[in-house]
Amino acid sequence: MAAAVLIKNLQKSYGDVQAVKDISFTVEPGEIFGLLGPNGAGKTTTIRCLCTLAKPDQGKIEVGGISAIASPKAVRQRLGYVAQEVAIDKVLTGRELLKLQAALYHLPKSMIGDRIEQLIEVLGLQEYADKKTGTYSGGIRKRLDLAAGLLHQPEVLVLDEPTVGLDIESRMVVWQFLQELRAAGTTVLITSHYLQEIDALADRLAIIDRGVVIAEGTPSELKDKLGGDRVTLRIREFTSEEEADQAKHILESLPFVEEVIINSVQGNSLNLIVKSGQSSLSKIEQSLAEVELPTFSLAQSRPSLDDVYLAATGRTIMDAELAAASTRDLKKEQKQQMK
Repeated sequence: MAAAVLIKNLQKSYGDVQAVKDISFTVEPGEIFGLLGPNGAGKTTTIRCLCTLAKPDQGKIEVGGISAIASPKAVRQRLGYVAQEVAIDKVLTGRELLKLQAALYHLPKSMIGDRIEQLIEVLGLQEYADKKTGTYSGGIRKRLDLAAGLLHQPEVLVLDEPTVGLDIESRMVVWQFLQELRAAGTTVLITSHYLQEIDALADRLAIIDRGVVIAEGTPSELKDKLGGDRVTLRIREFTSEEEADQAKHILESLPFVEEVIINSVQGNSLNLIVKSGQSSLSKIEQSLAEVELPTFSLAQSRPSLDDVYLAATGRTIMDAELAAASTRDLKKEQKQQMK
């Protein structure tokens, strides 16, 4: 059986910016596959190439064994795509918008009514279907967008940041629905920068950073490879490189500490790998206090997907997003100065 989605050595640039450098992964039929990474990592560009909305510079893309580059129309018939930004005509009612979408898909008239009613019921839209979409909350708009993407019963549903901006209750509704889709045999490809979302939903995932895949596997496999527990601590700002080196040396000398990583973005944040099951927090705090480095926060946990990202890149996903946001702000400021 052909892979539901195959992407191999994908590359895509916009002018001088190389959004995707070399991305490869395979999605098997009937699974939820996650693309995890910070904003700006290349997730949306990858999805746009897959959905034939952008032409790759290089690489291979297939959906069910069909080339998205050679046969884009055939691939679009097999995909349902829900973009990050919900694009809904606020004048139409939910039912009217779904009828319009069904016409654009060229669905047989005999099946449109039943299909729309089925999706309205499954997604809990009965109360809203005949109200104008301009009155919908963000969560209801997202449900309607999901319904529109599923009208033609696609083999693969592609979701770009499906719960961004939603409250917890709406997010749980979307999660449950995606799990029900998987149980019914639909393949789901989801991009997200929410660690909890990918950890909870994905059968397998690829972690993307700066346009390349840095890790791939099941959430459990990726976390188990790291070994040990994680300790995250924050202290006062270091006054010098020598003081940072001193703190690192003290922590590395503790018998239960296996590795010390000083956060590359926030210098007073440290991440430690310690032997599993060791109650180490008090000893860490005491060791740092002896050299007048008081701890402001201290926590120990089992490895997470953020730890996988940290181990591969030396920074957390949140730090990567902060760095990307700072870069965008700087570029915006430079453009304004040039005007």
